[in-house]
Amino acid sequence: MKKTLEKFSIRRIILAFADVFIVISAALIANFALSFFNADVGRSDMLMSFAVCSLTCCGTLFIFGAYSKLWRFFHKRDYLSCINGVVFGFLAAGIIVYIIRKDVPALFLTVQAAITLVGVCLFRLLFKETFVTFSKSKTDGSRKRTMIVGAGQTCRMILTEIENAKNSPYEGDKVSAVYDPVCIIDDDRNKIGSEINGVTVVGTTHEIHKFVDQQHIEQIIFAIPSCLEDERKRILDICSGTGAKVKVVPFIGSLIFDGGNTPILTQMRDIKVEDLLGRAPIKFDNEDIRNFISGKTCMVTGGGGSIGSELVRQIAKYNPQHVIIVDIYENNAYDVQQELIMEYGEKLNLTVLIASVRDYYRMNCIFERYKPDIVFHAAAHKHVPLMENSPMEAIKNNVIGTFNTATLAQFHKVKKFVMISTDKAVNPTNVMGASKRCCEMIIQYLSQQHDGCTEFVTTRFGNVLGSNGSVIPLFRRQIEAGRPVTVTHPDVIRYFMTIPEAVSLVMEAAAIAHGGEIFVLDMGQPVHIVRLAENLIRMYGKKPYDEVEIKFTGLRPGEKLREELLMDEEGLQKTSNELIFIGKQIELDSEKFIKQLRKLRNAANENLNDVAVEALHEIVPTFTTPEEFNRAELITEKRNPKIHKEDYDNVPYPKKK
Repeated sequence: MKKTLEKFSIRRIILAFADVFIVISAALIANFALSFFNADVGRSDMLMSFAVCSLTCCGTLFIFGAYSKLWRFFHKRDYLSCINGVVFGFLAAGIIVYIIRKDVPALFLTVQAAITLVGVCLFRLLFKETFVTFSKSKTDGSRKRTMIVGAGQTCRMILTEIENAKNSPYEGDKVSAVYDPVCIIDDDRNKIGSEINGVTVVGTTHEIHKFVDQQHIEQIIFAIPSCLEDERKRILDICSGTGAKVKVVPFIGSLIFDGGNTPILTQMRDIKVEDLLGRAPIKFDNEDIRNFISGKTCMVTGGGGSIGSELVRQIAKYNPQHVIIVDIYENNAYDVQQELIMEYGEKLNLTVLIASVRDYYRMNCIFERYKPDIVFHAAAHKHVPLMENSPMEAIKNNVIGTFNTATLAQFHKVKKFVMISTDKAVNPTNVMGASKRCCEMIIQYLSQQHDGCTEFVTTRFGNVLGSNGSVIPLFRRQIEAGRPVTVTHPDVIRYFMTIPEAVSLVMEAAAIAHGGEIFVLDMGQPVHIVRLAENLIRMYGKKPYDEVEIKFTGLRPGEKLREELLMDEEGLQKTSNELIFIGKQIELDSEKFIKQLRKLRNAANENLNDVAVEALHEIVPTFTTPEEFNRAELITEKRNPKIHKEDYDNVPYPKKK
């Protein structure tokens, strides 16, 4: 009884009084209307109607749940509780009147019931609209109307922090006070209608769009940190499509719990594109990496680039003896240098050198002077269309640069040499990919020689989110400039990973390698580039195709519809990390390979484009034209049943001469 009284709050009492007023008003209106037809009732009947109908209607409305809902969150189906409450209330009133009077003014009660039903439903509609409008105007610019997705323990913690922050005298706690929790979403239908700290669970994730519109939601908190990857992606896709700002509670393993001293709200972050990839962040064994890096001299070629600079950042965390950055572009190298100086000061022994991996003698001087223990070779030209127009540069920088650096590492007794490759090296359709496949073969060739102590290893992964030349920075610039977002083809799909994941793979591979392996990361499901563009547009609060146009420009020179991580012949072998695999090396004829490589080098040094590209085809037998590869993709319905042979004629991309 006590719990029932506590649940029947002041708000419900006010709502009940409003219903009593509606019942009495309906009686007066009904009697006035019937008076024109000489069918009105007497004063005693009116007074009995006031008392009996008010009592029975309020009782049945309570029984049918009309007072158990926050009516600012009502569903259309919730009107049924009002209809049932009023109808059964007046039926009960008629029975009571008949028992008392042995007579029932049926016409009067029917008209009164009809007016009461309209009044009760209309009042709740006006109540809801008025409340929402008042709440929105009452909320100042610093407090945002917030929806919380997930009605679990994390939601309860968030609401408790928000409530505590309202009365907190500490300015630091005001971070939590910027949220005005309006409603909760959860896929457990048994929770719908229940409350957590006074906030109601109103519906499922499939209804997020509806409640964002109805409740004028300005921001959404995704509060299911333990959610499975596929479900997480599905829900975040919905949230990002609403146009509301989305905050994400990190994966449960990333949260900090220190006796409540670190509020959960301060650990939330904005939604990122990588949240929509459909898989959890890759975890690596930091202890293995620490043992591998600690006390070593580490050199990173291309150390100013997106991958190289992240390599340097992560290496710096593991107490290396010396870090050497080698890069040809001084601006990037300078930026990384200043960042590390600001972060570590004199604690990090850092050397930044401007040099090209093409220059054998300059690189020899560097190896001779600094004697690195570990070399991470990230220097490369990687932009596919640009390298199609300048194939000599891809061959000189990627192939010759890798050969120079790797052979010098072997000569100077470097312990490990880690070459960073790309999925574009698998069945390449462009010079850049073929040059990187050639680099993989160079590493394999050297690992087979057994002439020194160096262990050679290759790491291969897909596209990196946010790296120089990737689609994400381009899409962002286009959206921010108000221009159409350009996608090459509606069916282009790519594997994606974050820069920290890519670099962690390189570090882990280096730590567990024994020489000669190609390490491949399980990157989950590939992503349609057009879906990535759509999600990014939504994250800017805009509607794809409506507010921001997506324009299909045609495949670029050398570009595939679909990238691969493994050649058919390679197969996979498991490692201690369930998400890292070793691709089996394809047999290499060392004598034949070195002759072909010499021919390629000579052609490149003499800038003989056609001869060099032909030599690259000889070295990399899987090097094919994009026309051949994409035609096979388009006519293979097993891979994509939505695309048919006749569609090939509509795929625009430049043909190779």
